[in-house]
Amino acid sequence: MNWISNYVRPKINSLFSRRETPDNLWTKCDECSTMLFHRELADNLNVCVNCGHHMNITPRERFASLFDGGTFAEFEAKAPIADPLKFRDQKKYPDRLKAAQKKTGEKDAMLLGYGDLGRTKVVMAAQDFGFMGGSMGMAVGNAIIAACEHAVNMKCPLILFSAAGGARMQEGILSLMQMPRTTVALQMLKEKNLPFIVVLTHPTTGGVTASYAMLGDVHIAEPNALIGFAGARVIEQTIREKLPEGFQRAEYLLDHGMLDRVTKRQDMRDELISIVRMLMKLPPAIAADLEPPAKIEDKTKKSEVAKK
Repeated sequence: MNWISNYVRPKINSLFSRRETPDNLWTKCDECSTMLFHRELADNLNVCVNCGHHMNITPRERFASLFDGGTFAEFEAKAPIADPLKFRDQKKYPDRLKAAQKKTGEKDAMLLGYGDLGRTKVVMAAQDFGFMGGSMGMAVGNAIIAACEHAVNMKCPLILFSAAGGARMQEGILSLMQMPRTTVALQMLKEKNLPFIVVLTHPTTGGVTASYAMLGDVHIAEPNALIGFAGARVIEQTIREKLPEGFQRAEYLLDHGMLDRVTKRQDMRDELISIVRMLMKLPPAIAADLEPPAKIEDKTKKSEVAKK
């Protein structure tokens, strides 16, 4: 045994070799190209500290930043038929679902939660754009119906965060049928005089915009969120005119009366607390009396526990 080659040399090499930095410590902002440290970005709710660009955030992270103490009770909707049309393009539809479930850790594109927001009971539903583009299929339709039923049973408001590229083509007409289904379900809230608040995030397009995302009592959007039905290029080709600058962005829609608010993600909790308490005819919340949301280091732990 050559102890110099087998022991001494590897020991010296390990001392002087350059340690590689993990790839997930830094994130590049899509808007200004600033490199952001992962903890700093997470503490700022995935909003660029340099330009204020709102990046994607998972429904679980969003709920943890909104519910009192970051805690909520998750409930599920009725599971739909797995592959009703036996659809296949480059992959089988079940294979795409499994890949999306592995990527996000969620069963489908909508997460449902129930808990306290500013000491007021609310039901929340949030779409995950990371799950097949947040596309609206039967599972999403079932989730919205379950959220409406839960809100009616608990006699509390429903807050929905939309993020989708439209209907899920792998389910064809069954996906499009979720537009009238969700519209009818939301009527239950109106009959019980319960508020329905929609927060439109980037992007919200297609059949989602043409149905439940535009049926709220109050419509809020995150800054610079893309909101519309058809794409800008399709509209330009149809009307044969150049569209205004910022067309289909949140600020443009606010100026033209389609939105009530454009609110930064860091201010969303306080905004929702004020609106919910106002619509429920409750006195204004006292800031010192409210339980804060979860700290950023607790979010991942709670998310992992919930997935298990």
